[in-house]
Amino acid sequence: QVQLVESGGGLVQAGDSLRISCAASSRTFGSRAMAWFRRAPGKDREFVAAISGSGGSTDYTSSVKGRFTISRDNAKNTVYLQMNSLKAEDTAVYYCAARGQPWIGLTTADYAYWGQGTQVTVSS
Repeated sequence: QVQLVESGGGLVQAGDSLRISCAASSRTFGSRAMAWFRRAPGKDREFVAAISGSGGSTDYTSSVKGRFTISRDNAKNTVYLQMNSLKAEDTAVYYCAARGQPWIGLTTADYAYWGQGTQVTVSS
């Protein structure tokens, strides 16, 4: 079992930056791809960003490319999402997810473990 705990969400203004974190309880953290998904009010959960187990590969949904950066520290069992130039449409609950394999997946079905989510609210 892998437990994931997100932190760092909050209320910010449009144009601001925010970094959210996800701490994982896994002895095989470096062998797991990690991802961030989000669910906005009234919408389905959507893919935001993912990073391979080694950290050498990343992928992003088009709406956040150039603004968000996913990274990981395998020594700390932690994955981060740095969010810059935030927009009102980025408002959502952000979920951290862990995969049983080191390569990136892009769908919710690719990830077996999920955190409880952290709320990010961007006011315009």
